[in-house]
Amino acid sequence: MLHIRFTAEDMSRVRFAPRPSPVPELHAALLMLGAPHEGLLFGRWRGRLLRTLPGAAEPLGELVPGGAAPRFLDVLGGTREEGFALIRSARPEFVRSELARVYAGQGAVPPWVRALHRGDAAAWDTLDRAQRAAHETALAPVWPLVQDLHRAEFTRYALTAAEQGLAAALAAVAPGSRLRDGVWEWPSAPSALSAIEAPVGRDDPEARGAGAGEAREASEGPEAGEVGEARAARTAREVRLDGRGLVLLPTFHWRGGPLVQDLPDRPVVLAYPAGGGLPPAAEPRGARSEDGGLAAALGRTRAAVLRALAEPRTTTDLARRTGIGNATASAHAAALRAAGLITTTRTGRSVHHEQTPLGMLVVGTTP
Repeated sequence: MLHIRFTAEDMSRVRFAPRPSPVPELHAALLMLGAPHEGLLFGRWRGRLLRTLPGAAEPLGELVPGGAAPRFLDVLGGTREEGFALIRSARPEFVRSELARVYAGQGAVPPWVRALHRGDAAAWDTLDRAQRAAHETALAPVWPLVQDLHRAEFTRYALTAAEQGLAAALAAVAPGSRLRDGVWEWPSAPSALSAIEAPVGRDDPEARGAGAGEAREASEGPEAGEVGEARAARTAREVRLDGRGLVLLPTFHWRGGPLVQDLPDRPVVLAYPAGGGLPPAAEPRGARSEDGGLAAALGRTRAAVLRALAEPRTTTDLARRTGIGNATASAHAAALRAAGLITTTRTGRSVHHEQTPLGMLVVGTTP
């Protein structure tokens, strides 16, 4: 269980990240790459990423030799370039101490990491290329969808906070959690803990490094070292805000426990799993006009309705998107909902439909 302890001042310093942050989202995707849980829903995504992740990304894994990443990687930033600039601006003594910490007792240190320890510009270029390569493969193709999902999550949080207050909004972020006596109590996340033991084959260097290493880091507990690593909380972990405030950041590539950035003199950042249960997927080329087996099973119009609900839409928006009337869109939505392929949520006066994990799986696996 994770306990986040608020002061009275912190209650007014909770904010929701206004836009997604590429670096934490990338790290969440690489973490999920090495996690062994939810194989049914994530298997195809992992397989594709392992086949396409270039060797240039491998240095990211060499930064987590024992499963704990250096804390100078804990940044936000609105773009990948801005995030990397924040990493690059870390104090040299902080970079050196963190590299020494993560490599303590881990054997040989790669030459480029030694150069990074010295502050060598070429070593920073190596890290930049690794992040860029991983970003272009894992995140760039789906970034527009991540932005849409973030906007929807932002709206949901804002409406809940406005209508029901902070405690209800925090509980909606993490079902099963509660804010009580100034402490936000999160339930245990066994799926995050299982990532510690993720088996990785030698033939999958990306998973061995950037994936499994990050997954182990996310699951380490307080006994692993100092606070501040982006990681999933273990039993009885406590985070004290002490007036620094809290930033809520949804992530759409991680399905385990919360990932916490807790560095001195900075707001605590809590990245939590959000979205429909699957990593965002770019729509296959021609999917809108070539429904194949899905159209045969559901009918062409209903298949188009299901595909259009890859992101939340109102009935009116759905009708406009698929070129049908509102009543027809509502009827197709009702049929898909009865089949468990979509959910319908009412927020105020608006009704939004979106795919369930089963609906996304059906669409994603259709030839």
